[in-house]
Amino acid sequence: MIHDPNEAGLPSDASELSGDALPESNDTAGIDADATTPENALHLRRIRSFVTRAGRVSTGQRRAMDELGPRFVVPYSPEEPDWDAVFARRAPRILEIGFGMGATPAEIDARRQDDDFLGVEVHEPGVGALLKLMGEQNLSNIRIIQHDAVEVLENMIAPESLDGVHIFFPDPWHKPRHHKRRLIQPKFVALLVSRLKPGAYIHCATDWQNYAEQMLEVLGADPALENTADGYAPRPDYRPVTKFEKRGLRLGHGVWDLIYKRRPVS
Repeated sequence: MIHDPNEAGLPSDASELSGDALPESNDTAGIDADATTPENALHLRRIRSFVTRAGRVSTGQRRAMDELGPRFVVPYSPEEPDWDAVFARRAPRILEIGFGMGATPAEIDARRQDDDFLGVEVHEPGVGALLKLMGEQNLSNIRIIQHDAVEVLENMIAPESLDGVHIFFPDPWHKPRHHKRRLIQPKFVALLVSRLKPGAYIHCATDWQNYAEQMLEVLGADPALENTADGYAPRPDYRPVTKFEKRGLRLGHGVWDLIYKRRPVS
């Protein structure tokens, strides 16, 4: 998930807090080193795209969930839905994993009306916040799944069907002993790549330098991916700068974007 203060003051979106503000959790957020067999790698001690944290749903968020949820929230299913029917059109489809309180996908969606966005977030306040923004801004080309992104990728997203993936400021798990819990790991990247069309992209961003270095290493090691830049990429215009990111930049903190594309299938 991404770490960002929500209305209850609890970290839920990584673009909004540095990693050392995160509480420790017993929730598994990475592949455990004990999961040595391929069939266990993503199942017994699997990557999770989130860490369970509490959060208060505001009155406005609850109203948005009640009024807009039936239209824009897609229930998790072990089977792939007809996404063209779900979006009521056929358009390039972008998956965003861990959208926090929804400001980033709402702004990107407003800038890219020709694309469809599928946001995956487990935290109810974030789902309610994004739905509220969608109602206020009359955004209709976003769908939300409130579920673990790994299971969504495995069961609801067909191979070679996505045009892009956004993973902005995932939980940095800054302590070395917790690095195995980070989302960007080889097996998870391989799963992502399998769902990308040839030429589709993965865009990651982090404000934690050590994690940026790991991302660069892991993404660069996948033979199906090619870097679009010489190392880290300039921030694309479509990715907005959050207020906490602006504050961090003023204080001299770094932010690293990485954009890789899936190579053509030979």
